[in-house]
Amino acid sequence: MNMTRPLLALILVLALALPARAGSFGSSALLHGLWTEAQLAGTPADRVVTKPWSKDPDLTPPARLDPLRRLEPVPANLRGVVRRVDPARGERLVALTFDLCERASNVSGYQNEIINFLRAHRIPATFFAGGKWMRSHPEKAMQLMADPLFELGNHSWTHANMAIVDDAEVARQVLWTQAQYELLREELGKRAAARGLAKDMAAVPESLRLFRLPYGRNAAHTLDLLAAMGLPVIQWDALGEWNDGSGAPEKSVAHALKSVRPGSIILMHANAVPKNTQLVVPLLAAALEKQGYRCVTVSDLLLSGPVETVQDGYFEKPGDNVQYDTLFLGGGTLHPRPAEPKTP
Repeated sequence: MNMTRPLLALILVLALALPARAGSFGSSALLHGLWTEAQLAGTPADRVVTKPWSKDPDLTPPARLDPLRRLEPVPANLRGVVRRVDPARGERLVALTFDLCERASNVSGYQNEIINFLRAHRIPATFFAGGKWMRSHPEKAMQLMADPLFELGNHSWTHANMAIVDDAEVARQVLWTQAQYELLREELGKRAAARGLAKDMAAVPESLRLFRLPYGRNAAHTLDLLAAMGLPVIQWDALGEWNDGSGAPEKSVAHALKSVRPGSIILMHANAVPKNTQLVVPLLAAALEKQGYRCVTVSDLLLSGPVETVQDGYFEKPGDNVQYDTLFLGGGTLHPRPAEPKTP
């Protein structure tokens, strides 16, 4: 059947207009072939957070100190601190992102209610996981790795403040986390092979390919170090968790929506430390949908248009996070020590 040139031209335009995909992040066959629905849903025990300094800090490294795979250096257009993207064609895209932080001085949790909601409503999201958190929560980390809705990024080993630690510590924090991801991916591969699902492992990325700054902090040369390791630095331009003291999730949503625009990256946490995030997420997702936004992973958002970057990370305005340079101990990896009880 012959097609006229105008029709061919129209088909080409439509093909070019289709959104690019960053690639697969997992496999439904893998996710549901290795865990039951009950195992994926989790229990309240997942949300337990241990008290800081309840025992000596865990300063042990992962079983492998260096990742087997090294990434190509970050291209020039992604070498700043990415706060948002300017989507082409005016697409109303946003990225929901959740940090999974864990310092050396305690064990944080896994807010299963958030993940359950995202899965139930088929909402893509990006999780920035600490290496120690992945080691403390191997089943949950592997479930996130296997889920095609989600992608994982690197959030350092023990939440080190990249503005104040030396270059050697930056490398350890980043590479140990890359190595821990590989170890869990290898375990995931063994389980997949045992269930006849080895081919589905091709959809699980071999390495973490994004980085989020703990506390949003960096020094000028930190960006060069991370770029050389192949990890674009992903910040945010909207806070999904905002606390005026009331703890009202509606106020968090209202505050976030003041900043959200096409291409926004929204910061939240899924480590059960902020107390009301599981209440915020459904309200925020509904509000975004009502305003015509579509949620995508960060990697897909990066493909939608040029990025907007800064050289120094911050929360909402430059310098609003410098207090973290002194608030947390051990280069940001330890909670402040609890006050000694007063003697009578």
